[in-house]
Amino acid sequence: MRKVIANTTPLIALANIDQLELLHELYGTITVLQAVIDEIICEPTKHRVRSAEWIKVEAIQDPSQKDIFRARLHAGEVEVMILAREQNADLVIMNDNAAKKTAKFLGLNVTGTLGILLKAKKEGYLEKMEPIMNELILDGLFISDTVKGYVLKEAGE
Repeated sequence: MRKVIANTTPLIALANIDQLELLHELYGTITVLQAVIDEIICEPTKHRVRSAEWIKVEAIQDPSQKDIFRARLHAGEVEVMILAREQNADLVIMNDNAAKKTAKFLGLNVTGTLGILLKAKKEGYLEKMEPIMNELILDGLFISDTVKGYVLKEAGE
């Protein structure tokens, strides 16, 4: 089974539109860190994430590495990248562009919420992308018109 580590924003985004289970369907077990759980401030969302038996909470082995990344990134993003390197993760799920660039620089394979949804569409878990993307936008996730158009084209819509 692939080792997949998720950051906060994709978990929140998917939980808020009742699509959190897609992560389980696509990847089986997902690993998160306590720092990621701590960043979820909405209690119903935090409860959904905590109660998913297929989401495992783990800790990084070497906290001293956090200082290297602090300049532009949140604690959860930093710990996700450290854990991903420590465990040789197959995939990291995060949305922040600066964090994604850093993760890619470190040699990590990265996707975001829209990448998850696109994979779910291609594998038959979703019929349509546009309504799901519209729900994300209504829930507060910024998706530019350019990105939305690109994703819909990739999804064949």
